[in-house]
Amino acid sequence: MSRAKPEDDEYWNSSKFKAFTFDDDDDEFSRLKESKRAMNSILVVDDDDDDDEEEDGVERVSWSGEPVGSISWSVKETASSIRSGSERSFPKIDTTPSLSKQGSGYSLSSLFKGDLYDTAVRTYAPELRKPKSDGKTENTSLWSAFSLEKFRSLQDKLLLLDEAVAVYDGNLITAVLMYLKKSLSKEILFQELMARDVALRHYVHYLKEMGEQKLLVELMKALGRTEDMALMQYKEHLNIKDEGQRRDFLKSCLGLPFSQDDATHVQDHYTLLERQIIIEASDKKADAEIFKKFPRKASILNMPIITTLYYSCFYHYGESEGTYSSPANIRKTFRISEKQYILTALGARAKLKSWFDVDSLFNTKNWLGYTKKRSPVGFHRVVDILQKNSAPVNVLQEYVNLIDSPELKLSVALKYKCHDIVINTYRDLKDRQELVVYREKLERDSPEYRKIQELLNNVQIRWKN
Repeated sequence: MSRAKPEDDEYWNSSKFKAFTFDDDDDEFSRLKESKRAMNSILVVDDDDDDDEEEDGVERVSWSGEPVGSISWSVKETASSIRSGSERSFPKIDTTPSLSKQGSGYSLSSLFKGDLYDTAVRTYAPELRKPKSDGKTENTSLWSAFSLEKFRSLQDKLLLLDEAVAVYDGNLITAVLMYLKKSLSKEILFQELMARDVALRHYVHYLKEMGEQKLLVELMKALGRTEDMALMQYKEHLNIKDEGQRRDFLKSCLGLPFSQDDATHVQDHYTLLERQIIIEASDKKADAEIFKKFPRKASILNMPIITTLYYSCFYHYGESEGTYSSPANIRKTFRISEKQYILTALGARAKLKSWFDVDSLFNTKNWLGYTKKRSPVGFHRVVDILQKNSAPVNVLQEYVNLIDSPELKLSVALKYKCHDIVINTYRDLKDRQELVVYREKLERDSPEYRKIQELLNNVQIRWKN
């Protein structure tokens, strides 16, 4: 399992649960993978200029108050569905049946394939002879109710299991495993399953389906799969509703034998929830003007990291780095990349119409002391976010002018009706025809209309058409 680099912005963007109507798709723990849509306030990709990215990946935040319960990072499916079958198999111990068929008091082959089974069905459950939709006969209930209790010795029970596997009927295998689980100690059952790969897989699947998490953890430990055991035990935090108890549980997980990458993730989860509890306790009674003007509609508890950063940029922007709730502190603690930070802060400050703060995100000084604007993402994406937050035309035009590509600049200016930029671009291109066409889209006697008319009447301009 490889962990995303700090610069990989998708690393921080996902949550299993819905938060603030970010339109996340609910998912099972077995698919706690990174989702690009965990926070649709921004679209984050690694390329600097992603002109072909979907246009709706801009700030869309609504504090709806739906609770969430997970950090935004990936924990593979309970060891990836026990490593997704072929990716990593169970220990390949000799799967030859440990007992021969001789010595059993019953003809196990006939039980599954012949007379004894037919007799049992006719006598005890004739309805089980009705074929299922897939053509197989439903026989699980029969073995649970009738036949299996006859197999008392360990030798017979194991031979019964081997015969069920040989028939390759999942219902029979499951029924036999249920019987062995009830009639054998878990230590003996685990030991015998280690030598039976197919039966072991069925048993793991059965325990997962039945939600027997504690027994599954014990099985993984017995198999020596300590990392899988740790992940399964970590999953239990999802069942803890009280945030204080969940925090304490996560703290108790820190010493489990995770892989190095997963250990870092769990530490981040614990740190994040601990931080959120502190912020929540303080903000619930905060009387600062920002909280009066924009009352909180949801708790910050159990929100993913990027949502927490957005909240911090919204309510705690400008606080010193030493405070837990400051954007700078959160960025540093969770190693959030510059690109992700800029986009998140931009969405929050633009939402508040704080254009001075927006400018400060991009202002830098060169070695001569001159101030210029630079961005780790394309300025066309900055313009998209500003426009979605109803930035005034003068603010939009300033950032449209920072787009390097003339073609892209013109396209964005046309899209958002930045008339001055469109007119100046056609003027610089000496394109008289396009100016005439654009003039007809404007209101007569508007300043832009008159500006085009003046340009068209300027005899000093050498038009190309």
